[in-house]
Amino acid sequence: MSEKDTSSPIDKSRRSFVKTTGAAVAAGSAIGFPSVTFGAKNDKKLKVGVVGTGGRGGGAMINSMNADDNMELWAVADLYQEEADKKLAMVQKMGSVRDKVSPTINKRVFSGIDGYKQVLDSGVDIIMLTTPPAFRPTHFQAAVDAGVHAFVEKPCATDIEGVKDFLATAKIAAEKDLSVLCGYCYRYSEHGRPLFERIHDGAIGDIQSIHSTYFAGPVKAMPAASTRPDGMSDTEWQIKNWYNFTWLAGDGIVEQGCHNVDRVAWAFQDADPLSAHGSGGRIRPNEEGNIYDHFNITYHYPNDVTAHVEWRQYLDSYNYTGDTIVGTKGIAKFGTSSASITGENAWNWRKPRTPKSMYDLEHEEFYAAIRSGNRKDDAEWIGHSTTMAILGRTACYSGKEITWDEMWNAEQKLVPDVIDMNGELPIRPMRIPGVPETQDTIFAEK
Repeated sequence: MSEKDTSSPIDKSRRSFVKTTGAAVAAGSAIGFPSVTFGAKNDKKLKVGVVGTGGRGGGAMINSMNADDNMELWAVADLYQEEADKKLAMVQKMGSVRDKVSPTINKRVFSGIDGYKQVLDSGVDIIMLTTPPAFRPTHFQAAVDAGVHAFVEKPCATDIEGVKDFLATAKIAAEKDLSVLCGYCYRYSEHGRPLFERIHDGAIGDIQSIHSTYFAGPVKAMPAASTRPDGMSDTEWQIKNWYNFTWLAGDGIVEQGCHNVDRVAWAFQDADPLSAHGSGGRIRPNEEGNIYDHFNITYHYPNDVTAHVEWRQYLDSYNYTGDTIVGTKGIAKFGTSSASITGENAWNWRKPRTPKSMYDLEHEEFYAAIRSGNRKDDAEWIGHSTTMAILGRTACYSGKEITWDEMWNAEQKLVPDVIDMNGELPIRPMRIPGVPETQDTIFAEK
């Protein structure tokens, strides 16, 4: 007789994701890779490359240079040469980090859709992957194939096929002893860590519900079609305005609101939700863009526990980002710079005299792992939270309640197999619940 399983529903659900992702990464585990760095300390000067020099790319570049005294910014790439040049010039003028820019870096400023390949070929030890998320699985695979440690900005993909590809590559990264850092930065925050540690230790009892909001203004609004330069292809036009297309950005809940989804996952110790339903749409027209400007999602967990995530981008409206986590013994609250618990185990986070940016902290831990030979691996966690966000988005697009297993086993591929910068690429219509021809996901028949 087998022993009785006394683990909690959360523990069982946690194992579920590990088990299901195992099938996706099986191909990666079929080949073993010898590692010359496993367990070995690393004191060499580390060469860092950045792919995607936009706002997040520039930020990650500086965070990386703040994190380690023995590194150098070695190569950069962007779709557009002028963008790469501009960001590099900015960094070269910053007194705090300019000494960490390679004196010969101007020879290694790359552009074009394949610029990431040139950065990897230049001899970097670490790469920052901060392009639009549609390219993340491909760029990550190239980095791992090249034997390079990777910072992977959130999310790791924009569709389920991309998540599975990412996790398959992550398995190979583990075999090669490569560290992987993800951009879900709140898990590195000075106030988030002690709060969620207390939650996991039972300070608020059993979680009953979570209400998480991300209310913000519009980001990268889509320009009018009349402003499209003569001769610019469909593909380039969409990539240039990547935030406004689901295949490139994942829509707002996957690209931006995923931070809230990730904190929900964190609260539940990365257990799989049972299912999700919700609603969403667009209040303001957005030219040719096909993304929503608001989502309201309910995630269901065992024992009738629910988590509600609200995300929206409105003009001239109330903005707030934070979470309220209700337990049987108290209530935990998380804000972008605050954390507290009321109830039996009251607690309030006090900001240190010399606070550290969560963006800097995550890179410090990344470098420390590489230096010590103790591999860092955020891959499963970024894959799980990205899948949760995609589940929520798909539930809102379809108007249906979708289970975790249905989502994981669905056919969902948004990114073209071949991205032709000079090619035609029709824009998908905005998804409308109840209108099958607008949908992007095929579920197995029940």
